[in-house]
Amino acid sequence: MTKTLRVAVRRFGPFESGIVKQFSDFCRASGIDAGIEAVPFDLNPLHEALFEHRELATGDWDLAFLSTDWIAEAQAAGLIEDLAPFMARRPIVDFPDAWSPSLVNLQRFAGGFWGMPYHDGPQCLIYRRDLLAKAGLDVPRSWADFHAAARKLHDPANGVSGTVLALFPDGHNAFYDFCIHLWTRGGAPFDAAGRPQIATAAGRAALDFLRELARDAGAVAPNLHELDSVKSGLLFCEGKVAIMANWFGFAALGESWTESRVAGRVDIAPLPAGPGGASVSLNVFWMLAMARGSTQKDLVWDFMRHCATPAMDKLTTTEGAIGVRRSTWADAEVNRAVPYYHKLEDLHAHARELPVHPRLSAIAHVIDAMMTQATTTSRPTAELLAAAQAEIEKIVA
Repeated sequence: MTKTLRVAVRRFGPFESGIVKQFSDFCRASGIDAGIEAVPFDLNPLHEALFEHRELATGDWDLAFLSTDWIAEAQAAGLIEDLAPFMARRPIVDFPDAWSPSLVNLQRFAGGFWGMPYHDGPQCLIYRRDLLAKAGLDVPRSWADFHAAARKLHDPANGVSGTVLALFPDGHNAFYDFCIHLWTRGGAPFDAAGRPQIATAAGRAALDFLRELARDAGAVAPNLHELDSVKSGLLFCEGKVAIMANWFGFAALGESWTESRVAGRVDIAPLPAGPGGASVSLNVFWMLAMARGSTQKDLVWDFMRHCATPAMDKLTTTEGAIGVRRSTWADAEVNRAVPYYHKLEDLHAHARELPVHPRLSAIAHVIDAMMTQATTTSRPTAELLAAAQAEIEKIVA
């Protein structure tokens, strides 16, 4: 009887096509007679299925796409397998030296190793070179310049918004944006012990900037609260956004996607800085994790090893996602297609990470709710921050 590998996939075209092609190549190379069922989920439904319904432990899935934000939660709940024993028996070639340290340390805790990196791409400034040149603008180095550039580039008559924010409350980009704006103003969302510290002067400056930008109809795309990271990135690739702070992957997708309207006109730069801060990126990535309830773990591990090879990591990239091996970042063919791919190494060198905490998803939703109130109500900034901090303190207590 033919085996079937069931994979829970974050809904994103390159993930969905890439994992199927990688499994087909795995079967060809290994001679194994097996099939794959890759089921895509939007972000919140994916978390609900895997965590609230505990489907990682029930045998529903063999393999799942997990964000680094979720890995501690999955480990604490006993939902995923420690990969260290599998690695000891059948190692991955060149591991870990072929990966940036920032991609193999977040998931190494509690005496185990809990996921293999699959898709990467830290946050950066993504912009249309042609539109900046036409407007006579330099690449913004400060958030004030970023807002001013978005206003100047805003051209709804020609279908182009100056910038975009992803404010859909899925515990994802709104949370990340707030953390980045804190860091780039000299603050930090958490102290060294993991305690929240958002009700600060830097926190007020960060939230004030984001709520002002979100309400500026002369600078941003409409319907921000309906846009998640994928939808906002696709707007840019469709030629409907001039400049944005977003994941590197959407810059690359602008070059590789068959429906892109911006190929050959995109570039990236470090994120702008605010007063008292410096440019900072954010290191969050997607990994493959082995489901605790899988009954075919050896097959899962062999496939994970195959996905980690140079050829399959490059396939992740050519499908439109972002490979995680240094060999892919430096690949000549990849850099001919996406001329800024080699910049990933430097982006990682300046990226910060969120704490590995089993309640990080709950914390993210608190920030989401705060961001929604900030951008839809007149409730004072200081009051919003104090309320969010109090709620997060209860979560981490």
